[in-house]
Amino acid sequence: MDEKITTNYNVEVFNRDVINYGGYFYTTNVRLCSRLATQRTTDAVLQMGRFAGRSVLDMACGDGFYTIRFWDYGRPYAMVAVDAAHRAVEVANTHKQNRPIRFVVGDVHRLPWKDNSFDTVLIQSILHHDNDPVSIIHEAFRLAPEILIHEPNGNNFGVKIIEKLSRYHREHHEKSYTSFQLKRYVKEAGGKVVYQKFAGFVPMFCPDWLAHTMKTVEPVVEGIPLLNTYGCSVVILVAVRLT
Repeated sequence: MDEKITTNYNVEVFNRDVINYGGYFYTTNVRLCSRLATQRTTDAVLQMGRFAGRSVLDMACGDGFYTIRFWDYGRPYAMVAVDAAHRAVEVANTHKQNRPIRFVVGDVHRLPWKDNSFDTVLIQSILHHDNDPVSIIHEAFRLAPEILIHEPNGNNFGVKIIEKLSRYHREHHEKSYTSFQLKRYVKEAGGKVVYQKFAGFVPMFCPDWLAHTMKTVEPVVEGIPLLNTYGCSVVILVAVRLT
């Protein structure tokens, strides 16, 4: 696929991250908070049990950090991963070693595969970078009858504050959508949400003492209705195509 891609978000900031860090900042960062947050995200997605024995497309796979773990522990039949940042894809192809994952460069709004080419599409943490999330979801439903969405939890007021105050988040033009908005986007794209989960409590970037404290109370926050809706850091949706 052509590496000269026009998207609705700034691809070059992600290419720059790879040049500076050898991958994305939050996947190469050795700080405790980043390790705890990425591990919880990995576990939460895998707990959905949507990959085993299936062909999976990972939309906006970045540097392949999560994709490789989903291959190793999710046991899909086949896995293709696509991202617009060509330097991130280069890193992913290096890190996959002998795994039969296909990493390619492409625009998730317009992908070259035929309708229903996959069993499941994973849309992980790209919608909040994009100005046309419905277009991405619609393309995912074209390619598979089921999708799994993972996004920062826009219901969480703390997430909103971090977006405004964090230099990293501002540079990457990050925003977040509430679970209600995401459900509306799924409906507009021709689908229906059949499962919703709120997970995580440790933010990507915080002091070690705070990460320890928040990890301790994370199971409590995740387990209490309404508290998890407005307190957890991410939301995961499983949705199916209606038409």
